[in-house]
Amino acid sequence: MRKIKDVLRLHAAGRSARQIGASVGVGRSTVAEYLRRADVAGLSWPLPEELDEEALERRLFPPPPPAPGRQFAEADWAAVHRELKRPGVTLALLWDEYRGQHPEGYGYSAFCEHSRRWVGRLSPVSHQRCASGATASAMRPASGCSSITPAPGCR
Repeated sequence: MRKIKDVLRLHAAGRSARQIGASVGVGRSTVAEYLRRADVAGLSWPLPEELDEEALERRLFPPPPPAPGRQFAEADWAAVHRELKRPGVTLALLWDEYRGQHPEGYGYSAFCEHSRRWVGRLSPVSHQRCASGATASAMRPASGCSSITPAPGCR
């Protein structure tokens, strides 16, 4: 911020943008931008006493306003993927139903992209809790004989 104060001080002294840039160590366009922002903020040299470095920065560089974006009605992605498990149900069919309820909603490609993102958040791990020894599962060959060490009577 020290450079901004120096730019304003030198400008008030009648220096040109080129001279200010050379003495402060910034480009001529930066000097012009600082002076434009100070003019928009209604600031000139000498600066008010109560204006510290942070307040000066906030006045010259306010945060940009939020970008006005289109807001779309979100689908119930859990219900969408529950329905996809049913036979004959496709994403296109579900999108068609979604657009029937929300005519200004997502287009098909955006609907599919949001669906893929939702699936990507799901955990592929199945967490099952059971007491030790309560369930048992063993993998056996279909014939009942092991292919590694044959039991007597198995060929």
